[in-house]
Amino acid sequence: MYKRFPLLFLLLCLSLWGTAQTRVIPGDEQTDRYFPLLEGKRIAIFSNHTGMIGDKHLLDVLLENGFDVTAIFSPEHGFRGQADAGEHVSSTVDVKTGVPILSLYDGKSGKPGASSMSQFDLLIVDIQDVGLRFYTYYISMCRLMDACAEHGKPMLLLDRPNPNGHYVDGPILERKHKSGVGWLPIPIVHGMTLGELARMVNGEGWLPQGRKCDLTVVPCLNYTHRTLYRLPIAPSPNLPNMKSVYLYPSLCYFEATPVSLGRGTGLPFQVYGHPDMKGYDFSFTPRSVPGAKNPPQRGKLCHGVNLSTLSEEETARKGIDLSYLIDAYQNLKMSDKFFTPFFEKLVGVDYVRAMIEEGRNADEIKARWQDDVTRFKAQRKPYLLYEE
Repeated sequence: MYKRFPLLFLLLCLSLWGTAQTRVIPGDEQTDRYFPLLEGKRIAIFSNHTGMIGDKHLLDVLLENGFDVTAIFSPEHGFRGQADAGEHVSSTVDVKTGVPILSLYDGKSGKPGASSMSQFDLLIVDIQDVGLRFYTYYISMCRLMDACAEHGKPMLLLDRPNPNGHYVDGPILERKHKSGVGWLPIPIVHGMTLGELARMVNGEGWLPQGRKCDLTVVPCLNYTHRTLYRLPIAPSPNLPNMKSVYLYPSLCYFEATPVSLGRGTGLPFQVYGHPDMKGYDFSFTPRSVPGAKNPPQRGKLCHGVNLSTLSEEETARKGIDLSYLIDAYQNLKMSDKFFTPFFEKLVGVDYVRAMIEEGRNADEIKARWQDDVTRFKAQRKPYLLYEE
């Protein structure tokens, strides 16, 4: 066929070559860039089920190549990604390899202690983040940066794209609301990869006592902040697809209300509802499922809104949309019983709750934090590894 149609064959080859050239290549696939740094080192990794190189986990690739992996640190949801949100992940071993899994919290200030830190010479970070201030993987990374700085251990970060890296949105966290779901003075959607964020943590002196981590980042190839990157693996049990990842910045605040956001259903972070919400045709019942053993409103018929019918393009481009939260607040008419104190930890400032209670709309609230967005974009610029 191709002898008869040489131009067709040439065009096909050019098309395939272009696809190969533009595929985003995460840091962990670039073994030629970091394998030489591992020779003769006792290695720890901070990773979970997302740390894959093709069809193999980074841990298996390192062991197959004869490297001495002595420890694993895993974040919320555990090394295999099956624990509930916030569930304590204790020290154990990886069943497949026998490599010890160490607790992130066995030392002071919620970070690994001297005993854990003495078990390795170099820490590799390879984990998929989703680019939100309340998504806790970056907080674990920051605590490990601090432990590495304190104990003189270098960190090698194998960067991955940010699926919400195409925009910045939300207020900058006020320090008084710093918590386990908000650790840095950054907007809710910071638009940075973990590699960029780690560079910023060092550069802005955000580690305790001004410590700096000995950091090396292997950047992604063929990635920019305009890239809409599709995650090959769900990053956690309740973010099963791209719609949930894109809607997460708009729906997570329901965690600080009695409203269900779909945990315990087939559409987590894609629906919201409550047994007492009125005027909706859509309904769902949260159940106990792996990754959501005791979801809000478990076993109760909830009435509300199904956002899974929105297109991925619409959810990706919308940014933070507080209209869903405002809709539920106004529908339930619970006044000050609607929000819990956890809301300020998620949103990071006091004025959002006040504006919702005053009857302000989502656009008015969003306009309030635009100066934060502009200021942060300028502040982060020296630390970016990829074109905006």
